[in-house]
Amino acid sequence: MSDSRERDSIPTILPGDSLARLARILRCAEALGYKASARCSVLREEESEPPPAATNSSPSVEESVTRLFELLDQRSVDYVLVGGLALLRYVRGRNTEDIDLLLAVRDLDVLPELAVRERSDWFARAVFSGLRVDLLFTENPLFKLVRERHTGCIPFIERGVPCATPEGLVLLKLYALPSLYRQGEIQRAILYESDIAALVHGPGVNPVPLLRTLEEFMPATDLRELRRVVGEIQSRRRDFG
Repeated sequence: MSDSRERDSIPTILPGDSLARLARILRCAEALGYKASARCSVLREEESEPPPAATNSSPSVEESVTRLFELLDQRSVDYVLVGGLALLRYVRGRNTEDIDLLLAVRDLDVLPELAVRERSDWFARAVFSGLRVDLLFTENPLFKLVRERHTGCIPFIERGVPCATPEGLVLLKLYALPSLYRQGEIQRAILYESDIAALVHGPGVNPVPLLRTLEEFMPATDLRELRRVVGEIQSRRRDFG
């Protein structure tokens, strides 16, 4: 297989991609389930059959993704792409079934198309034209910090999309880990640890200063466990390097 075919066979996002690529990744994950292997042939999907034709009541995933980011821009929403799709900007092979956005609660007022299904102080689950959208609210001080200090941009063909940097993603995933373990979401916690390892060993994120940043936002007991997790991730590279 050539380099280009290998790249297309594993989900990833590169500058100059179309937003339609996000839709293909989401459709692939929906077919396999996010716990399945992320090695989904986007290329074969493109070469076999076109996506189902949209109807007035059921737009295609491609149309829904394009429309969502179009609305975010048109309504001047100060958002950041986070989660699995953002991770694919920096590492290969992550499977994800939804779009994760970091924004302010007040932004929901200008996005009535987002049908909120569950909501708490800092999180919400919503649906947009058939798409699953997870929301992280910047009313949480750490989420606000990520938006202000750890945000870059993915230049898609259609538009630039604000995206968390590798450091921002590591902060968010470290912050979420203790809660996932307490809630018994072990598989998801393991996935997050894998994401952190991929960012540390791929883009080369140094997690030590990020742990210091988290001291302002997390209890000391949680930080002790996170330091242990980070130490194990770093030692694996030293042991096998």
